[in-house]
This record gives sequence, structure tokens and C-alpha cells, in this order.
Amino acid sequence: MAVKIRLKRMGAKKAPFYRVVVADSRSPRDGRFIEQIGTYNPLTDPAAIQINAERALHWLQTGAQPTDTVRHLFRQAGILKQFHELKLSKK
Repeated sequence: MAVKIRLKRMGAKKAPFYRVVVADSRSPRDGRFIEQIGTYNPLTDPAAIQINAERALHWLQTGAQPTDTVRHLFRQAGILKQFHELKLSKK
């Protein structure tokens, strides 16, 4: 099973709000997911990003692949830096 960390679109028409979810890559965008690990609201200034870093790191270590947009959000939140430091400390 290929697991992805991706965005699930919520909110009204022309007012998007996203949940950061861990899902099987074969499931639909707004369909079934394994776990919700955060939210992203692009309409606020600056954009509101709330991610549970502990769960995100767990899923990254398990092998889940973030999409390009989620990778950018993780970079802004500092989660990718923590992940790379964890990988280097294990060696």
C-alpha cells in the first residue's frame, strides 16, 4: 500500500480550506483517509498552517510520501528539517 500525505479540500465554493491527511494513494482526493494530521487555510494573511509535528514525523519515518504542496508546507513549519536531523542522528 502506497501511503501519501496530501491535502483534502474542505470549505465552501471559492473559499477553500484544507486538511492535511495521510491516505492511501489510490483513494480519492476527498475520500477515505487514514489519519488527519493538520490543517491549512490559504485565505488568511499569512496563511494559517497547523500541523501535528509528532504525527507527521511518525508517518515520514514509516515511509509516507508527501505531495509537493505538503512538502512545501512541511518546509515552512520546520518539519522536514527535524526529519532530516533525525535521519542523520540515527547513522
